[in-house]
Amino acid sequence: MYLRTTQRRNKDGSVVRYVQVAHNRKVDGVTHAEVLLNLGREDTLDRDGLTRLVASINRYLGEPAPAALPADAAHLVGDHLRVTESRPMGTVHLLDGLWRMLGVDDALRKALGPRRFTTDVERVLFALVANRCVDPMSKLSAAEWATCDAAIPGLASMDDDQAYRAMDVLIEADAQAKVQEAVFFAVANLLNLEVDVLLFDTTSTYFERDTEETGDAAFRLYGHSKDHRKDLPQIVIGLAVTKEGIPVRCWCWPGNTTDVTVLPQVKDSMRDWRLGRVVTVVDRGFSSEDNLAYLRRAGGHYIAGERMRNGSPLVEAALSRQGRYSQVRDNLRVKEVRLDAAPDRRWVICHNPAEAERDKTQRDTALEHIRVELERIKALRDRATKTSTKPAVMTPAERARKTTATASGKPVEPAHVKAECALRDHPAYGRWVKQQPSGRLVIDRAKVTAEERLDGKYLLSTSDPDLSAEDIALGYKNLLEAERGFRDLKSDLFQLKCRISRL
Repeated sequence: MYLRTTQRRNKDGSVVRYVQVAHNRKVDGVTHAEVLLNLGREDTLDRDGLTRLVASINRYLGEPAPAALPADAAHLVGDHLRVTESRPMGTVHLLDGLWRMLGVDDALRKALGPRRFTTDVERVLFALVANRCVDPMSKLSAAEWATCDAAIPGLASMDDDQAYRAMDVLIEADAQAKVQEAVFFAVANLLNLEVDVLLFDTTSTYFERDTEETGDAAFRLYGHSKDHRKDLPQIVIGLAVTKEGIPVRCWCWPGNTTDVTVLPQVKDSMRDWRLGRVVTVVDRGFSSEDNLAYLRRAGGHYIAGERMRNGSPLVEAALSRQGRYSQVRDNLRVKEVRLDAAPDRRWVICHNPAEAERDKTQRDTALEHIRVELERIKALRDRATKTSTKPAVMTPAERARKTTATASGKPVEPAHVKAECALRDHPAYGRWVKQQPSGRLVIDRAKVTAEERLDGKYLLSTSDPDLSAEDIALGYKNLLEAERGFRDLKSDLFQLKCRISRL
């Protein structure tokens, strides 16, 4: 066993030397150096620590210890010692204590099994997590941070390749999410959580690359982007949280995965988690009849948002049912409805007066803009009709544009036709107009009346026979906790340019 040094040349030409504890092992008659411990960079080496190690070895061997400074020589420290390096350790030390208190280290070692690695994978993973909490960086910068800037207990140094390999090993070893399960139940026990409501939602995140991946294992694919970047490949991320917002488990799917297809997989993967009776809360994108029936397997229940404009007979019947609202909060009233056509399903209409006023104001503003635009289109049409009945007097510029359009073979569209097309295709105003058989646009009064009925409302359904209407409404509003988790995920703590090609 001996000390050895290795070196690495940086891009700027400087050379960094590292110190390692190694010993030689013969394999098939060939001697190989096996690294037992990385002591870090030579210029930042803890020489006092090595001195103490030598003294400890000497004591064990019965050899005399090297001479030390006398006890009364404290005043000489300034002359004989100098500070070579300083690293903050308070935050990392606290995180390491929480890491061990929650049993993350034991869960990781259990998942990794008896395999031996030249680097402690658990410590590398902790370093990555600590970096995300303290100073979020890329894997390359995080490795340098853990080696040079932070004091990671049990980890002298690491590089970005070790970070990537540790992530790959974890993904391979924990395909059944046993680490997530162990960590969640440790948190639930520590915080005395009662997991009776499970909130689930999905989001997407995109990658700055030219094309999507190809092949059977392709993951970064084009799909419906919740970041409004349909031009870039993406992945889909699912997150389940408790009603307090504590994460339970996360999932990752290819970018072309749709919300309606993931719920059975989520339900099946949580089957062995010993959660007991759980009510799953999902948004409108997951509330297909097949998904809701799947959530009821094994005695489970659901609270689901319903699409109010899909023309479903049950939805129309629930919305048209008369009844009084009960006040839950200043901005929330609820009304429960039961339908003979669906006796095992309860419906709750929620009404937010402030949101209703906002919907009305936005609609009135849009309708006023449409009225002004329709008047302008009418004036353009009348002008075009008058000019078509008498010789047109055009300016030289107008005559040149007409000659160019005629020569190119493109029909010259009147100004009022262009304006009508722009209004009809407008993403905000087009929904409020309809086209008559004559081709003219008018305000769709039936659509306006139908939307007035829905101002400030959203519709929920549940299979749970015991929850009160108030609990159903508040349980659904807790989906904001999952959305808050996604906001945290997509903040500075989340790196878009991450490496997941081997997931």
